[in-house]
Amino acid sequence: MTLRKNLSLGLLTAVALLGAPTAAQAVDLPAPGGQLQPVDAGAGLGAVTGALGHGVRPAKTLRLDPFAQSSADVLNNGLALEPDNGLQPVSTAPLTAPLSGGGGPEDLLLVGEVTDLLPG
Repeated sequence: MTLRKNLSLGLLTAVALLGAPTAAQAVDLPAPGGQLQPVDAGAGLGAVTGALGHGVRPAKTLRLDPFAQSSADVLNNGLALEPDNGLQPVSTAPLTAPLSGGGGPEDLLLVGEVTDLLPG
């Protein structure tokens, strides 16, 4: 049985060596060049801005008032002032309403316009 294994192993080795290409039969590969490929800046910029948008979006929609729409919300209490000279009453409710409603930076008056400039 050992002789049979040795013969079959030898036969497989001989077939493998006969089928292997020699140095003269080796495939000619092109020499490695020292030139860089042109860079596609548009694709790279698109990938960066796309990733930036996914990273910035949670910060734009972050809930700023953790007690919003609850009984413990201090921003839900508005302060109003009615002048004696007959002008319209002035109240803090329009300023705090976006936050007490559970909004984020994008819902604030001036900050919302700035966050619109950010991707996402």
